[in-house]
Amino acid sequence: MADDQTPMAANAAALSQLWYTRCPVPTPLGLAVQLGWFKDEFGPEGIVLNSLQESLDEKVKESHFDHNLANSFRQGGNIPAIWAKANGRDTRVIGLNWTDESLLIITTPESGINTIKDLKGRKLALPVNPGSIDFNRATALRAYFKALELEGLALKDVELIDVHAAPRRPATVDVDVQGRRVRSGGSYNAEVKALLGGEVDAIFVKGVYGLEIARAIAAKIVTDIGFHPDPKVRINNGAPRTLTVDSGLLEARPDLVARFLKRVVDAGDWARVHPVETADFIARETSSYPDLVRAAYGEDVHRHLDTFLNDEAIAALTDFTAFLFALQRDRLDISPAF
Repeated sequence: MADDQTPMAANAAALSQLWYTRCPVPTPLGLAVQLGWFKDEFGPEGIVLNSLQESLDEKVKESHFDHNLANSFRQGGNIPAIWAKANGRDTRVIGLNWTDESLLIITTPESGINTIKDLKGRKLALPVNPGSIDFNRATALRAYFKALELEGLALKDVELIDVHAAPRRPATVDVDVQGRRVRSGGSYNAEVKALLGGEVDAIFVKGVYGLEIARAIAAKIVTDIGFHPDPKVRINNGAPRTLTVDSGLLEARPDLVARFLKRVVDAGDWARVHPVETADFIARETSSYPDLVRAAYGEDVHRHLDTFLNDEAIAALTDFTAFLFALQRDRLDISPAF
């Protein structure tokens, strides 16, 4: 690896490249990338902006989850950021973003499940995914936990069934899953198979992929807590999303970090006055369509791409961190490290 790529050890004072990564969800960082703002900001100085996802080095790509890479920024789900910090990575949160998304528990029309209360005693799919951190598993657990809590129930009142997923592939091709069209390589294929095969009674899905799945299999939506009026119910991997940077870069070149952060913040301001273009950009980020983007993230998604560090978001991140530690305590594993 070149000096600029060594994990948490680069000489940031003389760097020639920065790294960034974001999840395939609505993020102001992703918006700023699509607008070309980072090239405008750093290009004249000869600093190249590289995407982790475009690297051929698997260790570089893995930094999206374990934050091992020097001179790198990440905006996305908070579970990998929390996990990286807990495992000793010297990474800092410099901003939070809260964009609500659909958090669905779905079933089949013939299941007899109509409300959250009907989930009592039923089998709920709990994904097991390969990788250093199983954020999908933790996300599903949190959604089940909060949904059941709304009706005075707990995780002990349902039967959690491990459903093992195959290694993830790009979600680009439709395939047949028991006679129904489902995006190949995408999230939830294993859960869908378990649901349609009668192994489980309900599954959790979220965002545009979740809505696509629900529509593709003509599922019955038991609940969607993603837009619940109480923000504490909506706290999950994506709410709030973290913007992080490695501490080495922050300490050596706070000026570059401040400029990068400003562009991310500016993207949120730009989105507020460009609703149509913003939906189009998010559709590209999520490999979806503008109408599905609005259904999954709200008609006013363009108003929720701000990056900030307010007390409410910090408290939400603290709450979710405590939840993840409770999972470890209760042995509901989310990482092969256990």
